Amino acid sequence: MNDVHSLPVERHTIFQNSLMTALLDGIYDGEMTVSELLSHGNFGIGTFDALDGEMVIVDGTCYQLRGDGTARVADLKQRSPYAVTTNFVPRIVQEAPRGLTRAEISGIIDALLPSKNYMYALRIAGTFHDVTVRTVTKQRKPYRPMVEAVDSDSELHVTDTQGVIVGFRTPVYEKGISVPGCHVHFIDAARTCGGHVLDFTVDHASISICPGTDLQLRLPLTSDFSAANLDPHDLDQQLHATEVKD
Repeated sequence: MNDVHSLPVERHTIFQNSLMTALLDGIYDGEMTVSELLSHGNFGIGTFDALDGEMVIVDGTCYQLRGDGTARVADLKQRSPYAVTTNFVPRIVQEAPRGLTRAEISGIIDALLPSKNYMYALRIAGTFHDVTVRTVTKQRKPYRPMVEAVDSDSELHVTDTQGVIVGFRTPVYEKGISVPGCHVHFIDAARTCGGHVLDFTVDHASISICPGTDLQLRLPLTSDFSAANLDPHDLDQQLHATEVKD
């Protein structure tokens, strides 16, 4: 019998546009506009056409984090080849212990979850001693696979900054659909810089978690997606190279 305390409070939908494996295969042209994405949630992450920067959706506004680390409000007509969104409801809230790194905070988050078999939207907001990010840069056709496209990405180190880390913790059975584990982006409080998070150290911050029970998946209706290799033999290595980059 299931323990009631291991279950989310109620049903909650997470929306996803396309697949991570499609992005890995170089499917960088999107059908879905930022305006359409925002109709599915006020919180999320993703990327833009031609891998033109990282996406952060926070408090209902979509930001484009460019290759040089700068941030701007995205145009509603811009398109995305991959994004994950939801309407964020903070059902689990915990202060983050000071001085902990990303790996240590990930362990604390896992301990807070009612079950590892559901999806979770994550928000860590406050002050950070340091944050290390990288941002994809705009590609040109013919598109290279993502492991090649991100090979020359530069890292940005931000110290003593206020901001928010936005993302999702995804179960391992979704590997290929999304990024298993914690996939998070950062934007500073002034909304001037950010990127895909590689590491961080907390100063004073709060962790908020929104459980998701339902996945709404939208697949592209394009010839490129139809012909894509969505089952690469080296999927684990590609995910590690593009999302962890160590």
